[in-house]
Amino acid sequence: MTDIPALGGGTSLEFNGPLSAARADRLAGELAARGPATVVDLGCGWGELLLRVLAAAPGARGVGFDTHGPDLVRGRANAASRGLADRVTFVDASASEHDTTADVLVNIGAYQAFGDIDEALRALRRLVNPGGRVLFGAEFWEHPPPPERLAKMWPGATLADCDDLAGLVDRTIAAGFRPLRIETVTPDEWAEFESGLAADCEEWLLSHPDHPGAADLRSTLDDQRTTWLHGHRGLLGFAYLTLGPLQ
Repeated sequence: MTDIPALGGGTSLEFNGPLSAARADRLAGELAARGPATVVDLGCGWGELLLRVLAAAPGARGVGFDTHGPDLVRGRANAASRGLADRVTFVDASASEHDTTADVLVNIGAYQAFGDIDEALRALRRLVNPGGRVLFGAEFWEHPPPPERLAKMWPGATLADCDDLAGLVDRTIAAGFRPLRIETVTPDEWAEFESGLAADCEEWLLSHPDHPGAADLRSTLDDQRTTWLHGHRGLLGFAYLTLGPLQ
């Protein structure tokens, strides 16, 4: 019997987050411009952005940490296909287990590995070398969500789950950084990410409508889409913050 595809596997996505190729290439170029020797991605997924930084910084070596095995396998294969396998290592471990400094640190949508945002920022400040750079990505409220929209988001969602953008940036400053670039994702980047998460499963459903697992998968996909379209769409933002450590 045909196996049901893994929901959220990301095989239809280029990046494991709301990020366009144009933004990724620019960010990679900016992070590589200072000639880093070491690049570490803490919560790398399949490491697409990490690989782009290494391609733009030929003198650098990289390490990606993640706990999702299939993503690491995909990252290693992509590195090999681009001739980067000798300069990057993918480690099956929590981001919080990394304890050596680096010239560039990337932590996008994975601050939870350290606890909360403040704990993550303190850890990143400790781990970045003087003169280095941190690319930090996290959610924020574009607008305060009303209760009826919160009720359709992730289980247990509350207003306290996120700051607004100003509050998020203030936290980076309190942790010992200066914000060098503050940017936020576009609606198209969000839509590409949310649609891509479900794309493989939706295609499979069209071809296997009578499969014994089709009804459960359809219900799960409907719940996921409701969380986005009836829940956080237009209310939840995502910021990419390029940070420099204060000396």
